[in-house]
Order: sequence, then C-alpha cells, then structure tokens
Amino acid sequence: MLWHATAPVRRYTKVSHDVMRHPRLNSDAKVLISYVQGLPEGEPGERALSEHAREVGIKGRRYQAAKEQLVVNGFVHERKAPGARGLWATHQLFSNVPLSDADALAVWREAGVGGGVEAGGGIDAAPTAQFPTVGQPRSRTVGHQLPVDEELGENFFRPPTQAPGGEVVLEELSPEEAQVERVLLSLRECRRDLRLGVAEARSLVALAVEWLRRGVSGAELRQVLSSGLPSGRVRSAVGFLRHRLVQKMPEAPEPAPEPEPAPEPEPASVDVPVPEPAPAPAVSPAPDPAAEPAPAQSPPPPVVVAPLVTCEGPGNEHVFRAYGGATLCPDCQQAAAWARWAERRAADLGVDLAEDAAKAVEAGRGPDGWRSRLAAAAATATAAVTEGVAGQ
Repeated sequence: MLWHATAPVRRYTKVSHDVMRHPRLNSDAKVLISYVQGLPEGEPGERALSEHAREVGIKGRRYQAAKEQLVVNGFVHERKAPGARGLWATHQLFSNVPLSDADALAVWREAGVGGGVEAGGGIDAAPTAQFPTVGQPRSRTVGHQLPVDEELGENFFRPPTQAPGGEVVLEELSPEEAQVERVLLSLRECRRDLRLGVAEARSLVALAVEWLRRGVSGAELRQVLSSGLPSGRVRSAVGFLRHRLVQKMPEAPEPAPEPEPAPEPEPASVDVPVPEPAPAPAVSPAPDPAAEPAPAQSPPPPVVVAPLVTCEGPGNEHVFRAYGGATLCPDCQQAAAWARWAERRAADLGVDLAEDAAKAVEAGRGPDGWRSRLAAAAATATAAVTEGVAGQ
C-alpha cells in the first residue's frame, strides 16, 4: 500500500490514536467523536448528540448502536435531573477520552449542571427563592360543569367473582347443567375476553339449560355464543353472554296434542256365552342333557352342470360345455375374433386379405394344421399316463 499525506495548516481536528484504533468502537462512533471534538467552543452544549449525528448522516439504528458503544466505553455520560417548573431534563456529557463515573461526577459538579446531582441521585441545592403561591385564595366552584381535562372513557371495572374472605360453595349439577357449564367455560378458546369464572358460568347455567330443553345441542349453543362477536373488546363477558342467551332464545316446542279418550261401549243386552278355558298344552318330556342334539343340516345346493354342445366353428367336429347360450368354443371364438380384426385391418389398409384368410383356415383344417397337432399331442400325453399306471 502506498501512503501519501499532506498535513493541513488550518481547519483540522486532532484525534487520538487511542480513539481511531479503539477495538470496541465502530466507524460511526469514531466519526461522532471527531465531529463533536471539532465543533466551535460552546456549540456542542446547545444541541443534543442525536442532532449532531443527524448532520453527518448517522441516524436510526446506526445512531443507537454508536451511542451505546460510546456510553459503554466511557465517552458519553447521561444523567436526569429536575429542571425548571418541575420538569425533568436529560444532560449529556461528551468527552474525547474515556471517563469513569467518578470523573464524570466531578465534571458535573464543576460545571454546576443538573442541580448539584450527587452520586446517589440526591439533590443538595437549595430551593429557588420564589413565593410558592400566586394571587389571593378564592372560593371553590363545584357542580357547575365537568372539568375540561377529564377523560370520560369506558369503565373497565369488573367486580370480583368471589367475595374476599369467603368461600363460594358450588352445588352439584345435573348432567344437562354440567354439559352447559363445560360449553360456557370453553368459550375462552374462541376469545380471551369471553373467559368466565366458575361462579360466573353457574349464574348462566339456568338460561343455557333452557336452550337444551328446546332442542338445541351443546355444539349448536357454543356456535351461537361464539359467532358474530364484536370487533372491539367485550367489556363484561357475563353481561354479553346473558344478553345473547336471552335475545337469541329459540321458540319453545309446541306441546303434542293429547289423544282423545276412546268412547266407552254401551252395555249389550244380549247374554254373551263365556268361552270355556282352553286345555293346557301337553308338556313334552325334558331332553336328556347327556344326549347330544342333532345339528340341523341344510340340503346341499344343487350342482348345475352346463350341457355339452357341438361347436359350430370350422374344423373337426368337437363339443364343449356351453354357458350362457354360446355356440362356439373358446378357441373358435378367439379365431373368429382374429378373423374379424384381420378383415377390419385389411379394410383400413385397403388390402384384400380374403384369400389369405381362407388359406389360413384351410391350413388349420388340414392334416398338418394346428388342430391335428393339438390332437396328436393330447393322444401322446394320454398314452404316457396310461403306460405309467400300467407299470405300477
């Protein structure tokens, strides 16, 4: 690296190497030290450090980080002290060398800034020589109008659920009341401002049970109470839920009409013969417990065997078991399907393959066709099985 420097003869600031080479100060903190040190005498005390930092383009988080480093390393000290008219002011002490708290306190005392602030934070200066009251006392005017500066906001007072110094004895609930209480206590999961205490939920159980008696389930009741909530904060969860339970109460079911009593029959003047009692049924002897009961056997289902039908296909005459009224055996059905496919393929290609198809059929019928070879193979297998059985 080449180095060339020209020493200025005017308008320059001397900065210590301890500051420029400080390992715990970033570039913004070093720029602030150099800038404030080069200000004319008396000008730094007129404005805060943040205003000087804004002039060199250091603001926001950069300024906060640089100021924190300066405070930690002793270049900046801050103290709050009471000022005029009872207002508190923040005083800053900036130095180009690190100062301890004791050194900074000595500078505060020497400058007389902050009303004689001591190390413990007390004030030892005498109060100002000012007469505390202004004007003559007057009578107080009460009841004409509200104070102008009074803020008429909402009353967020909520009475305690349980009286202090006493215990609330909770009665046992019926199954319906217990279900309703669980629904009311679960509303806190929908909105935090719908949180109810146990005693508050018990005060709403009577109204909520009436919903169940009118045919509303627990899930429907929870949906009604937790839907359509206001966008703002619910001031009183008990009052809000009681209002909903009363205003949205469903109609009571109409009572079922009572059945009309049947007319009494008129007494008959004809003598009705009294039927004789039926004879008692014969009692069968008790079954022997040692004898095993015969299991009830259902008749086996009939076995349906398809009849043998002669195949109408080409070639040697052969039979097969026809299912569903079939007239061709599976082999002939496959051969016919291939023939139909060949005809359609020939029509698509514009080729007349009728003669080739006829030759193929005739080749199958001949002594060297596939039917003859299949029959010869079946006869050979049958002969081999027969010889094997005879040899045993």
